[in-house]
Amino acid sequence: MSIERLHTNDRMSQIVIHGDTVYLAGQVALAAPGASVTDQTRAILSQIDELLAEAGTDKSRALTATIWLNSMEDFNEMNDVWDAWAKGGNAPCRACVESPRLATSQFAVEIALVAAR
Repeated sequence: MSIERLHTNDRMSQIVIHGDTVYLAGQVALAAPGASVTDQTRAILSQIDELLAEAGTDKSRALTATIWLNSMEDFNEMNDVWDAWAKGGNAPCRACVESPRLATSQFAVEIALVAAR
Protein backbone atom coordinates (compact mmCIF):
# COMPACT_ATOMS: atom_id res chain seq x y z
CA MET A 1 0.00 0.00 0.00
CA SER A 2 1.36 3.41 -0.92
CA ILE A 3 2.05 6.27 1.47
CA GLU A 4 1.39 9.84 0.36
CA ARG A 5 2.80 12.78 2.33
CA LEU A 6 1.60 16.38 1.92
CA HIS A 7 3.12 19.59 3.25
CA THR A 8 6.30 17.72 4.11
CA ASN A 9 9.65 18.97 5.31
CA ASP A 10 12.57 17.23 7.00
CA ARG A 11 10.82 17.33 10.38
CA MET A 12 7.24 16.32 9.63
CA SER A 13 4.30 16.06 7.27
CA GLN A 14 1.01 17.84 7.89
CA ILE A 15 -0.92 15.04 6.15
CA VAL A 16 -0.01 11.38 5.68
CA ILE A 17 -2.35 9.18 3.65
CA HIS A 18 -1.94 5.41 3.91
CA GLY A 19 -4.55 3.43 2.04
CA ASP A 20 -7.92 4.81 3.09
CA THR A 21 -6.65 6.43 6.29
CA VAL A 22 -5.67 10.09 6.66
CA TYR A 23 -3.40 11.14 9.53
CA LEU A 24 -3.07 14.82 10.42
CA ALA A 25 -0.19 16.24 12.42
CA GLY A 26 -1.05 18.05 15.62
CA GLN A 27 -2.54 21.40 14.64
CA VAL A 28 -2.03 24.64 16.54
CA ALA A 29 -3.74 27.96 15.88
CA LEU A 30 -1.30 29.45 13.38
CA ALA A 31 -3.91 32.10 12.48
CA ALA A 32 -4.64 32.96 16.12
CA PRO A 33 -1.52 32.64 18.29
CA GLY A 34 -2.07 34.11 21.74
CA ALA A 35 -5.84 34.34 21.21
CA SER A 36 -8.47 32.89 23.55
CA VAL A 37 -8.99 29.14 23.78
CA THR A 38 -12.26 29.65 21.90
CA ASP A 39 -10.56 31.46 19.01
CA GLN A 40 -7.63 29.04 18.94
CA THR A 41 -9.97 26.04 18.85
CA ARG A 42 -12.01 27.61 16.03
CA ALA A 43 -8.83 28.31 14.05
CA ILE A 44 -7.52 24.78 14.56
CA LEU A 45 -10.79 23.13 13.52
CA SER A 46 -10.86 25.33 10.41
CA GLN A 47 -7.31 24.20 9.57
CA ILE A 48 -8.38 20.58 10.13
CA ASP A 49 -11.35 21.05 7.78
CA GLU A 50 -9.01 22.43 5.09
CA LEU A 51 -6.46 19.63 5.49
CA LEU A 52 -9.13 16.93 5.43
CA ALA A 53 -10.63 18.43 2.25
CA GLU A 54 -7.19 18.46 0.65
CA ALA A 55 -6.84 14.78 1.53
CA GLY A 56 -10.22 13.97 -0.01
CA THR A 57 -12.27 13.53 3.14
CA ASP A 58 -14.09 15.56 5.80
CA LYS A 59 -14.90 15.66 9.52
CA SER A 60 -17.83 13.26 9.11
CA ARG A 61 -15.18 10.57 8.46
CA ALA A 62 -13.08 11.39 11.56
CA LEU A 63 -12.03 8.29 13.49
CA THR A 64 -10.03 9.58 16.44
CA ALA A 65 -8.75 12.86 17.84
CA THR A 66 -6.26 13.79 20.52
CA ILE A 67 -6.55 17.21 22.13
CA TRP A 68 -3.89 18.81 24.29
CA LEU A 69 -4.78 21.76 26.53
CA ASN A 70 -2.36 23.87 28.55
CA SER A 71 -4.88 23.70 31.38
CA MET A 72 -7.90 21.50 31.98
CA GLU A 73 -9.56 24.67 33.25
CA ASP A 74 -10.04 25.42 29.52
CA PHE A 75 -11.84 22.11 28.91
CA ASN A 76 -15.37 23.57 28.82
CA GLU A 77 -14.34 26.53 26.65
CA MET A 78 -12.69 24.23 24.11
CA ASN A 79 -15.66 21.82 24.24
CA ASP A 80 -18.13 24.59 23.42
CA VAL A 81 -16.38 25.03 20.07
CA TRP A 82 -15.67 21.32 19.55
CA ASP A 83 -19.29 20.31 20.21
CA ALA A 84 -20.58 22.76 17.59
CA TRP A 85 -18.01 21.46 15.08
CA ALA A 86 -18.49 17.75 15.79
CA LYS A 87 -22.30 17.70 15.90
CA GLY A 88 -24.25 15.45 13.54
CA GLY A 89 -23.61 12.04 15.07
CA ASN A 90 -20.13 11.60 13.54
CA ALA A 91 -17.95 12.50 16.53
CA PRO A 92 -14.67 10.58 16.58
CA CYS A 93 -13.18 8.69 19.49
CA ARG A 94 -11.35 11.31 21.51
CA ALA A 95 -8.77 11.83 24.22
CA CYS A 96 -8.12 15.16 25.90
CA VAL A 97 -5.08 15.68 28.09
CA GLU A 98 -3.41 18.53 29.90
CA SER A 99 0.04 19.51 28.73
CA PRO A 100 1.40 22.60 30.44
CA ARG A 101 3.72 23.29 27.50
CA LEU A 102 2.93 23.15 23.80
CA ALA A 103 5.23 24.25 20.95
CA THR A 104 5.29 27.88 22.15
CA SER A 105 3.66 29.80 24.95
CA GLN A 106 1.28 31.42 22.40
CA PHE A 107 -0.58 28.14 21.92
CA ALA A 108 -3.08 26.84 24.49
CA VAL A 109 -4.65 24.07 22.34
CA GLU A 110 -3.34 21.43 19.93
CA ILE A 111 -5.44 18.86 18.08
CA ALA A 112 -4.36 15.80 16.06
CA LEU A 113 -6.90 13.82 14.06
CA VAL A 114 -7.16 10.60 12.05
CA ALA A 115 -9.91 10.11 9.47
CA ALA A 116 -11.08 7.59 6.91
CA ARG A 117 -11.08 8.57 3.26
